[in-house]
Amino acid sequence: MSGFTDKTFAFYTLGCKLNFAESSSIGRTLIEIGFRKAKNTEHPDICIVNTCSVTDGADKKCRQAIHKIHREHPNAYLVVTGCYAQLKPDEIIVIDGVDLVLGANDKFILPDILNQEGINRIVSDTRKSTPFFSSCSFEDRTRHFLKVQDGCDYFCTYCTIPFARGRSRNGSIKDLYAEANQVASQGGKEIILTGVNIGDFGKTTGESFLDLIKALDEIEGIERFRISSIEPDLLTDEIINFVAKSKRFAPHFHIPLQSGCDDVLKLMHRHYDTALFAHKIKLIKEIIPDAFIGVDVIVGTRGETPEFFDSSYNFISSLDVSELHIFSYSERAGTAALRIPLVVTAQEKKRRSQLLLDLSAAKINDFYKSQIGTKRRVLWEASNKKGFMFGFTENYLKLKRPFDKAYINKIEDVIVNSDNITEVNI
Repeated sequence: MSGFTDKTFAFYTLGCKLNFAESSSIGRTLIEIGFRKAKNTEHPDICIVNTCSVTDGADKKCRQAIHKIHREHPNAYLVVTGCYAQLKPDEIIVIDGVDLVLGANDKFILPDILNQEGINRIVSDTRKSTPFFSSCSFEDRTRHFLKVQDGCDYFCTYCTIPFARGRSRNGSIKDLYAEANQVASQGGKEIILTGVNIGDFGKTTGESFLDLIKALDEIEGIERFRISSIEPDLLTDEIINFVAKSKRFAPHFHIPLQSGCDDVLKLMHRHYDTALFAHKIKLIKEIIPDAFIGVDVIVGTRGETPEFFDSSYNFISSLDVSELHIFSYSERAGTAALRIPLVVTAQEKKRRSQLLLDLSAAKINDFYKSQIGTKRRVLWEASNKKGFMFGFTENYLKLKRPFDKAYINKIEDVIVNSDNITEVNI
């Protein structure tokens, strides 16, 4: 593909917020070489699908998206990249319409290879040392996703992410501060720190995640930062104490538990036990009582006996957390979990998932009820749904108000009540 002036592109991003940040950054590099973003009414010259591969279901969604895009834009040059492309490039390249497959790291060289003829597949070995490519989403005026770290060294038995994204690496505090400052200069109000294992920040620069958030806390213009998912063993007491007294870090934590049973945690090769996890939740609630705490749980992993699940359920039930994010275990080729003999049936996974979904619904309702009558700061977003606009408080309550474009990207002090609460039944 040559001659990029007035050529159009469209991104289709699946999976995590890290993917969205990376898609945004790659899009800006395409604009720099002459492309422009396609309008909704146009057929793009190039379509890029940035994929996820965290489960079999994610792989299926990626394949469905590729087929749909090819049907809608049959003449477009179709690029597939991301984690699915990294792990299963041979499966993707034979899909009708696919012109180019780029691995998880190789997506960042897309502008460099579009002029090269005869290339249809580039997938680098993630086991080798790979650079850190910074990314930040700038399309959303209110909530921006800043990539601070990539890769993972944990190798949990159920997970393919280390194979898809490589070893842990990160940007420097100096460079990330500059990117966050740029968001502020362009009117952005909120930044969410993203990565694969963000608590591992600093391995490649000799810094620490605590150093990073202390530096970012000084940036004028950003109303608040949020910390995305962070491993409980890397969420130090010092980090929690800093967030409690910080100027800009929101009282909002997303902490993956995966199982509330120590026996299952050992099978998963997780780096903590339930005692440590319970300590983190207790500390947060002691010093930040109104903090929102989201927790990831995987249901039906190999080796999760009925007794282990009951133990996990009871532990999770005892936790003072706000919401559960429940994932049904999906077998992934090449993972160590496949060597665990006990397999949970699909029907039993569904039953266990429903129990946890019901528990999550109760916890989120309890959390919202506890906030009624409190004064919160809402950052209003641009969407208009049935005459209402929506926004999030610092502690992640989703509230609504009648749509008024004057409030877009504005912070408003609001008293939480049953009329402005959305998505839960109080």
